[in-house]
Amino acid sequence: MGNRLSCKTAVITGAAQGIGAAIAQRFVGEGCFVYLTDINDELGATFAASLGEQACYLHLDVRCEADWQRVTAHVLNERGSLDVLVNNAGITGFEQGMLQHDPEHARLEDWRAVHQTNLDGVFLGCKYAIGAMRPAGAGAIINLSSRSGLVGIPGAAAYASSKAAVRNHTKTVALYCAEQGLNIRCNSIHPAAILTPMWEPMLGTGPERQARMAALVRDTPLRRFGMPDEVAALAVLLASDEAAYMTGSEFNIDGGLLAGSAATPVVEGDGAS
Repeated sequence: MGNRLSCKTAVITGAAQGIGAAIAQRFVGEGCFVYLTDINDELGATFAASLGEQACYLHLDVRCEADWQRVTAHVLNERGSLDVLVNNAGITGFEQGMLQHDPEHARLEDWRAVHQTNLDGVFLGCKYAIGAMRPAGAGAIINLSSRSGLVGIPGAAAYASSKAAVRNHTKTVALYCAEQGLNIRCNSIHPAAILTPMWEPMLGTGPERQARMAALVRDTPLRRFGMPDEVAALAVLLASDEAAYMTGSEFNIDGGLLAGSAATPVVEGDGAS
């Protein structure tokens, strides 16, 4: 594909599938050496092997500080530096079924579980990435927030709260690194409806799948799901030297959802002028 990330080393969390896997594939295609990390070891190792010699897999539970210490030490010992970290790992809170996540009925343990992965994992990733990048004085941290981090989501309060916190922490990290005289950039990506495995239980495989898909993106101006590779393309830019003046910024990739009201096509004969 290219060499926009040649001679760089990256760690990507939650890289066994979905957006993380797409970013890993794009990074390898741009000449980067990539450590794919996840807690789904079998799937992660298999996918990493499919990417060839420029990729390998490491187990990393983003909630566990000891895991971050081990992975960071391994990367620095093996590669000598860390140039890019993508904090992608995250959960919705609905992985084990449709639990109540509204502000009135959400259980404290469920609230904490979502924040432990989505927010604590990003905090730990940023913490250890800064330390690993400090000797070189440069690097790129990319945090995956969400459209849900910019608006309220009544039925997914914990997810929305955690992603809003990721957005804010990204800016704090960016300012801290600049204050420290480090050229370590930190930016956040805010995807909306991206067609990843997390949507499959809602979409199903039957004849109604297309109708369900259309209903879920009815309010999106571009009237479709985004694809993981489209998020990955943005991650490549933010990881590359082309984005050298971008830090503390947020990038929406949402089909126009947050631009304003949905762009409803005019139907001929409806009286519109």
